[in-house]
Amino acid sequence: MPIYADRMALRVATIGVYGASGEEFLAELDRAGVDIVVDVRQRRGVRGPRYAWANARRLQAALADAGVGYEHRLDLAPTTALRELQYAADAAAGEGKRSRSVIAPEYARGYTEQILDAVDAGELAAELAGHSLPALLCVERDPEACHRSLIAARLAERHGAEVVDLRP
Repeated sequence: MPIYADRMALRVATIGVYGASGEEFLAELDRAGVDIVVDVRQRRGVRGPRYAWANARRLQAALADAGVGYEHRLDLAPTTALRELQYAADAAAGEGKRSRSVIAPEYARGYTEQILDAVDAGELAAELAGHSLPALLCVERDPEACHRSLIAARLAERHGAEVVDLRP
């Protein structure tokens, strides 16, 4: 993979939903200085009352009240077929989405080829560099278990982004 000469000062955070209450999530964003949440979920809903705060409308309202911007990037979300591939790997490993510790190599490869390679990383980096600390959001608690880590790694590799993994 090429390293681009047009590196910019860029810090990017990643954060997940699982394991946090809405209040803890917002407090972590505030502590870190996040000024925009970039939602990279395909479906912006979370089942069950414990995480209802992370459903798109409620999350957007809470972020607005906290003075944090919100952007949904469907172009960075995995397809349904990719998600089903990961679910099959989870089942084979005896894990679920909420307990997953790593993403499957097949999923990472498919996501990179089908989604990440189709996005202009330079444009994404330039857009994110306009913020003090953008945070890539998905549901998994640990970044290693989520495609947001692949996005962050691409930004680090190609644009020298400093990646900060937040955990409320």
